Amino acid sequence: MERLKQPVHVAIIMDGNGRWAEQRGLPKVEGHRQGARQVSRVLEAAREHDIRYLTLYAFSTENWKRPAAEVSALMGLLEEFLDEKLPELMKQNIRLRTIGRTSGLFPGPQKKLIEAVEKTAANDAGTLNLALNYGGRAEIVDAVNRMIAEKKSGITEENFRDYLYAPDIPDPDLLIRTSGEFRLSNFLLWELSYTEIYVTDTLWPDFEKADFEKALEAFRKRDRRFGGRKQ
Repeated sequence: MERLKQPVHVAIIMDGNGRWAEQRGLPKVEGHRQGARQVSRVLEAAREHDIRYLTLYAFSTENWKRPAAEVSALMGLLEEFLDEKLPELMKQNIRLRTIGRTSGLFPGPQKKLIEAVEKTAANDAGTLNLALNYGGRAEIVDAVNRMIAEKKSGITEENFRDYLYAPDIPDPDLLIRTSGEFRLSNFLLWELSYTEIYVTDTLWPDFEKADFEKALEAFRKRDRRFGGRKQ
Protein backbone atom coordinates (compact mmCIF):
# COMPACT_ATOMS: atom_id res chain seq x y z
CA MET A 1 0.00 0.00 0.00
CA GLU A 2 1.50 3.29 -1.12
CA ARG A 3 0.94 6.58 0.67
CA LEU A 4 -0.76 9.12 -1.55
CA LYS A 5 1.28 12.12 -2.63
CA GLN A 6 0.06 14.64 -5.15
CA PRO A 7 -2.94 14.09 -7.45
CA VAL A 8 -2.35 14.25 -11.18
CA HIS A 9 -6.01 14.88 -11.93
CA VAL A 10 -8.51 16.74 -9.74
CA ALA A 11 -12.22 16.91 -10.61
CA ILE A 12 -14.62 19.36 -8.97
CA ILE A 13 -18.40 19.46 -8.66
CA MET A 14 -18.87 23.21 -8.32
CA ASP A 15 -22.01 23.32 -6.21
CA GLY A 16 -23.68 26.09 -4.22
CA ASN A 17 -23.91 29.07 -6.60
CA GLY A 18 -27.66 29.41 -6.16
CA ARG A 19 -27.54 29.17 -2.37
CA TRP A 20 -24.71 31.69 -2.25
CA ALA A 21 -26.85 34.19 -4.17
CA GLU A 22 -29.98 33.48 -2.12
CA GLN A 23 -28.09 34.07 1.14
CA ARG A 24 -27.23 37.55 -0.15
CA GLY A 25 -30.62 38.39 -1.64
CA LEU A 26 -29.18 38.32 -5.16
CA PRO A 27 -30.44 36.73 -8.39
CA LYS A 28 -29.07 33.23 -8.98
CA VAL A 29 -27.14 34.43 -12.01
CA GLU A 30 -24.93 36.50 -9.68
CA GLY A 31 -24.01 33.33 -7.84
CA HIS A 32 -23.06 31.70 -11.13
CA ARG A 33 -21.07 34.81 -12.10
CA GLN A 34 -19.11 34.75 -8.85
CA GLY A 35 -18.62 31.01 -9.28
CA ALA A 36 -17.09 31.61 -12.70
CA ARG A 37 -14.59 34.02 -11.12
CA GLN A 38 -13.43 31.32 -8.71
CA VAL A 39 -12.21 29.18 -11.60
CA SER A 40 -9.16 31.43 -12.06
CA ARG A 41 -8.20 31.07 -8.38
CA VAL A 42 -8.53 27.30 -8.41
CA LEU A 43 -6.73 27.00 -11.74
CA GLU A 44 -3.87 29.04 -10.29
CA ALA A 45 -3.74 26.80 -7.21
CA ALA A 46 -3.70 23.71 -9.42
CA ARG A 47 -0.75 25.09 -11.39
CA GLU A 48 1.13 25.93 -8.20
CA HIS A 49 0.78 22.31 -7.08
CA ASP A 50 1.68 20.93 -10.52
CA ILE A 51 -1.70 19.27 -11.07
CA ARG A 52 -1.80 18.38 -14.72
CA TYR A 53 -5.56 17.99 -15.19
CA LEU A 54 -8.44 19.95 -13.67
CA THR A 55 -11.96 18.86 -14.65
CA LEU A 56 -14.86 21.13 -13.71
CA TYR A 57 -18.52 20.13 -13.81
CA ALA A 58 -19.85 23.28 -15.44
CA PHE A 59 -23.22 22.33 -16.97
CA SER A 60 -24.97 18.97 -16.73
CA THR A 61 -27.49 17.31 -19.03
CA GLU A 62 -30.00 17.77 -16.20
CA ASN A 63 -29.40 21.54 -15.98
CA TRP A 64 -31.66 22.03 -19.02
CA LYS A 65 -34.58 21.37 -16.63
CA ARG A 66 -33.90 24.69 -14.87
CA PRO A 67 -36.01 27.78 -15.73
CA ALA A 68 -35.37 29.00 -19.28
CA ALA A 69 -34.14 32.38 -18.04
CA GLU A 70 -31.52 30.71 -15.81
CA VAL A 71 -30.34 28.42 -18.63
CA SER A 72 -30.06 31.40 -20.99
CA ALA A 73 -28.07 33.29 -18.36
CA LEU A 74 -25.74 30.32 -17.90
CA MET A 75 -25.11 30.15 -21.64
CA GLY A 76 -24.32 33.87 -21.64
CA LEU A 77 -21.94 33.42 -18.72
CA LEU A 78 -20.18 30.64 -20.60
CA GLU A 79 -19.55 33.05 -23.47
CA GLU A 80 -18.25 35.69 -21.03
CA PHE A 81 -16.06 33.10 -19.34
CA LEU A 82 -14.47 32.04 -22.62
CA ASP A 83 -13.86 35.65 -23.70
CA GLU A 84 -12.24 36.53 -20.37
CA LYS A 85 -10.29 33.33 -19.76
CA LEU A 86 -8.84 32.64 -23.21
CA PRO A 87 -6.04 35.23 -22.89
CA GLU A 88 -5.27 33.88 -19.41
CA LEU A 89 -5.13 30.29 -20.68
CA MET A 90 -2.80 31.31 -23.50
CA LYS A 91 -0.54 33.25 -21.14
CA GLN A 92 -0.34 30.33 -18.70
CA ASN A 93 0.09 27.78 -21.51
CA ILE A 94 -3.04 25.87 -20.40
CA ARG A 95 -4.96 23.70 -22.82
CA LEU A 96 -8.77 23.87 -22.80
CA ARG A 97 -10.72 20.69 -23.46
CA THR A 98 -14.34 19.68 -23.08
CA ILE A 99 -16.36 16.57 -22.37
CA GLY A 100 -20.08 16.17 -22.96
CA ARG A 101 -22.59 16.64 -25.72
CA THR A 102 -21.28 20.10 -26.55
CA SER A 103 -23.07 20.16 -29.92
CA GLY A 104 -26.26 20.67 -27.90
CA LEU A 105 -25.13 23.98 -26.40
CA PHE A 106 -26.47 27.33 -27.64
CA PRO A 107 -24.77 28.33 -30.95
CA GLY A 108 -22.93 31.37 -29.52
CA PRO A 109 -21.06 29.65 -26.68
CA GLN A 110 -20.60 26.55 -28.81
CA LYS A 111 -18.75 28.59 -31.45
CA LYS A 112 -16.54 30.33 -28.87
CA LEU A 113 -15.84 26.99 -27.21
CA ILE A 114 -14.64 25.42 -30.46
CA GLU A 115 -12.41 28.43 -31.13
CA ALA A 116 -10.90 28.36 -27.61
CA VAL A 117 -10.22 24.63 -27.79
CA GLU A 118 -8.50 25.06 -31.15
CA LYS A 119 -6.41 28.07 -30.05
CA THR A 120 -5.14 26.34 -26.91
CA ALA A 121 -4.59 22.91 -28.47
CA ALA A 122 -0.78 23.20 -28.48
CA ASN A 123 -0.51 24.43 -24.88
CA ASP A 124 1.17 21.90 -22.63
CA ALA A 125 1.56 23.28 -19.09
CA GLY A 126 -1.72 21.71 -17.96
CA THR A 127 -5.29 20.97 -19.02
CA LEU A 128 -8.54 22.62 -17.98
CA ASN A 129 -11.31 20.20 -18.88
CA LEU A 130 -14.85 21.59 -18.83
CA ALA A 131 -17.79 19.19 -18.52
CA LEU A 132 -20.54 20.89 -20.55
CA ASN A 133 -23.92 19.38 -21.33
CA TYR A 134 -22.35 16.42 -19.58
CA GLY A 135 -23.89 13.40 -17.88
CA GLY A 136 -22.11 10.27 -16.72
CA ARG A 137 -24.90 8.01 -17.93
CA ALA A 138 -25.00 9.84 -21.26
CA GLU A 139 -21.25 9.31 -21.66
CA ILE A 140 -21.62 5.55 -21.13
CA VAL A 141 -24.59 5.37 -23.51
CA ASP A 142 -22.68 7.35 -26.15
CA ALA A 143 -19.70 5.02 -25.76
CA VAL A 144 -21.89 1.93 -26.20
CA ASN A 145 -23.57 3.39 -29.28
CA ARG A 146 -20.21 4.17 -30.86
CA MET A 147 -19.07 0.61 -30.23
CA ILE A 148 -22.26 -0.76 -31.77
CA ALA A 149 -21.79 1.49 -34.81
CA GLU A 150 -18.25 0.13 -35.22
CA LYS A 151 -19.46 -3.44 -34.62
CA LYS A 152 -17.00 -3.75 -31.77
CA SER A 153 -16.79 -7.15 -30.09
CA GLY A 154 -14.73 -8.62 -27.28
CA ILE A 155 -15.48 -5.73 -24.92
CA THR A 156 -13.10 -5.23 -22.01
CA GLU A 157 -12.76 -2.45 -19.45
CA GLU A 158 -9.63 -1.31 -21.27
CA ASN A 159 -11.10 -1.02 -24.76
CA PHE A 160 -14.41 0.37 -23.44
CA ARG A 161 -12.42 3.27 -22.05
CA ASP A 162 -11.29 4.13 -25.58
CA TYR A 163 -14.86 5.18 -26.39
CA LEU A 164 -15.32 7.60 -23.50
CA TYR A 165 -15.23 11.36 -24.12
CA ALA A 166 -11.58 11.81 -23.06
CA PRO A 167 -9.88 8.40 -23.03
CA ASP A 168 -6.39 9.89 -22.96
CA ILE A 169 -6.98 11.79 -19.70
CA PRO A 170 -6.24 9.70 -16.59
CA ASP A 171 -9.04 9.03 -14.13
CA PRO A 172 -9.33 11.65 -11.38
CA ASP A 173 -7.26 10.98 -8.28
CA LEU A 174 -9.35 13.40 -6.23
CA LEU A 175 -12.96 14.58 -6.50
CA ILE A 176 -13.89 17.74 -4.61
CA ARG A 177 -17.55 18.56 -4.03
CA THR A 178 -18.50 21.91 -2.56
CA SER A 179 -21.65 22.89 -0.59
CA GLY A 180 -21.72 19.78 1.60
CA GLU A 181 -23.75 17.47 -0.64
CA PHE A 182 -22.80 13.77 -0.61
CA ARG A 183 -23.69 12.60 -4.09
CA LEU A 184 -22.04 12.27 -7.52
CA SER A 185 -24.86 13.97 -9.45
CA ASN A 186 -24.24 11.88 -12.58
CA PHE A 187 -20.62 13.03 -12.87
CA LEU A 188 -17.85 10.82 -14.32
CA LEU A 189 -19.58 7.62 -13.23
CA TRP A 190 -17.06 5.36 -14.98
CA GLU A 191 -13.95 7.39 -14.20
CA LEU A 192 -14.60 7.92 -10.46
CA SER A 193 -14.59 4.22 -9.54
CA TYR A 194 -11.50 4.52 -7.32
CA THR A 195 -11.26 8.28 -6.89
CA GLU A 196 -10.75 9.75 -3.42
CA ILE A 197 -13.70 12.01 -2.50
CA TYR A 198 -13.49 15.20 -0.47
CA VAL A 199 -16.65 17.10 0.51
CA THR A 200 -16.63 20.60 1.98
CA ASP A 201 -19.51 22.71 3.27
CA THR A 202 -17.99 25.76 1.55
CA LEU A 203 -20.15 27.03 -1.29
CA TRP A 204 -18.37 27.21 -4.63
CA PRO A 205 -18.34 31.04 -4.91
CA ASP A 206 -16.50 31.11 -1.55
CA PHE A 207 -14.07 28.32 -2.46
CA GLU A 208 -10.58 29.84 -2.37
CA LYS A 209 -7.03 28.57 -2.88
CA ALA A 210 -6.80 27.78 0.85
CA ASP A 211 -9.84 25.49 0.53
CA PHE A 212 -8.26 23.74 -2.43
CA GLU A 213 -5.09 23.20 -0.43
CA LYS A 214 -7.11 21.69 2.45
CA ALA A 215 -8.51 19.16 0.00
CA LEU A 216 -5.01 18.29 -1.20
CA GLU A 217 -3.83 17.87 2.39
CA ALA A 218 -6.71 15.49 3.12
CA PHE A 219 -5.81 13.56 -0.02
CA ARG A 220 -2.19 13.12 1.08
CA LYS A 221 -3.31 11.47 4.32
CA ARG A 222 -5.25 8.73 2.58
CA ASP A 223 -4.15 5.27 1.51
CA ARG A 224 -5.30 4.05 -1.85
CA ARG A 225 -6.06 0.33 -2.09
CA PHE A 226 -7.95 0.04 -5.42
CA GLY A 227 -10.01 -2.81 -3.93
CA GLY A 228 -6.99 -4.59 -2.42
CA ARG A 229 -5.58 -4.66 1.10
CA LYS A 230 -2.34 -5.18 2.95
CA GLN A 231 -0.94 -8.69 3.10
